[in-house]
Amino acid sequence: MIHIYVPFFYAISGLFMKISDDAHDRKNNNKLGVVAAVICGISIGYLAVTNADAAVIFLGILIGTLLAWKIDCMNHIISLLIFLGIILIIGIPTIGYLTLIICAVAAYLDELGNDSIWVTKNNILNNFFKYRFTLKISILSLAVLGVIKFWIPALQISGLQYLSFYTFLFFCLFEISYELVGLKFDTIYEFIRQKFIPRTS
Repeated sequence: MIHIYVPFFYAISGLFMKISDDAHDRKNNNKLGVVAAVICGISIGYLAVTNADAAVIFLGILIGTLLAWKIDCMNHIISLLIFLGIILIIGIPTIGYLTLIICAVAAYLDELGNDSIWVTKNNILNNFFKYRFTLKISILSLAVLGVIKFWIPALQISGLQYLSFYTFLFFCLFEISYELVGLKFDTIYEFIRQKFIPRTS
């Protein structure tokens, strides 16, 4: 059963992940980056302990980004520690190890492709990896197979966790939230700076 707050936390996770990234990368504002990283870590942690699909996806992303050496600043480390702390203390639902491997490999390939100089020379491939389509296609495939496995019993494979089709939609919500913040970050940052960051005399 999908909790009513699951799509909300997917959106919140994407929003604050991008605020954390851009506060650090574009504005050199470590304080805002850390605050956003804390909120992101909590929201992803909540998803992981309440929903098996979210747990396998975000653990896969974590493993993939670690393998690609993309946990490379204080914001990322803080978010990672909060996420791990929540799932270690509370625990996560049972997940399929094959699905975890698929998500981790997909996330890793997206990170490699996004950083590849060769890929940037091809506009199609550049956009494919820029928007992390390897992971999206993997999640969509697992969701589609999850629908048709009821008619094809042979698809029931030990260790393979099929995903709800809602999960694919929720993950798209996460990605859309992330990208929209990137597009409007200067406006968002200015709003936060005026409302929440005290001026120094």
